[in-house]
Amino acid sequence: MKKFCVITNRDKDTDLEITTKIVDYMRKNQKECILLEGQNPVNYQNRFTDAGTIPKDTECAIVLGGDGTIIQAANDLAGKGIPILGINLGTLGFLAEIEKHNLYEALDVLYSDQFSLENRMMLKGNVYSKKVRVYGGIILNDIVITRSGFSRIISVSIFVNDELVGRYRGDGVIVSTPTGSTGYNLSSGGPIVKPDARTIIITPICPHTLNSRSIVVSSEDAVKIKIDESKKTQEEEAIATFDGRMAILLQAEDIIEVGKAKEETKLVKINHTSFFDILRTKIGQGGE
Repeated sequence: MKKFCVITNRDKDTDLEITTKIVDYMRKNQKECILLEGQNPVNYQNRFTDAGTIPKDTECAIVLGGDGTIIQAANDLAGKGIPILGINLGTLGFLAEIEKHNLYEALDVLYSDQFSLENRMMLKGNVYSKKVRVYGGIILNDIVITRSGFSRIISVSIFVNDELVGRYRGDGVIVSTPTGSTGYNLSSGGPIVKPDARTIIITPICPHTLNSRSIVVSSEDAVKIKIDESKKTQEEEAIATFDGRMAILLQAEDIIEVGKAKEETKLVKINHTSFFDILRTKIGQGGE
């Protein structure tokens, strides 16, 4: 690889110390590199990076931050086919391949093309109100439908391929990719799924029943979630968020349709650490 862009979360690298080291090292090794700092999403239609400024021949995006920064970058770069290498400046760092202490070694591997690419499935979601599409987006992690600030509980109906799976009352529901299975899905009691699997995970949030469990379906299935009318009807029943960005207010009878996106996220893999090794290290499942 010879042509790179660097995307930095300024909250994680406030004085650009690490970013500057990367850019200087690349230029020292005669590589092309442009710096793209994370932007205010209000100015970029809920995007954190102005992807339109990235040259078409860019071979890799180096993203500095935590998993949230990498997820935002994946959304911003969706459809461009640019592989992402994450530099972990956060805490857990499931998606970040590199830590600060082995930064230069990782860059040398990039220069010599001694790496592999891992394709991560993405989901597309569309929100319909009164049969009119009001929002659509692509996500790498999850779509969360949860109760609004004034709602005590919401009721949703879940369909797979237009067949009713069940109706749930509680705090909401999470629809996640395998990548997102270690996020909010895991915290809500959902299953951990290998990131190379092609599945969609549906997990109720604090359901008001003892027998509600997560549902795992094929990536080829079509998932639909309908907001049911609650006992105490109000104008706003729920809120939908796509990878933690853009809160869409939902009313009774609104529908969210979810399915596999044609776009995928390509993550650069330099280390040979397995997914289960990462689990043991990051979560402490059986690690020493």
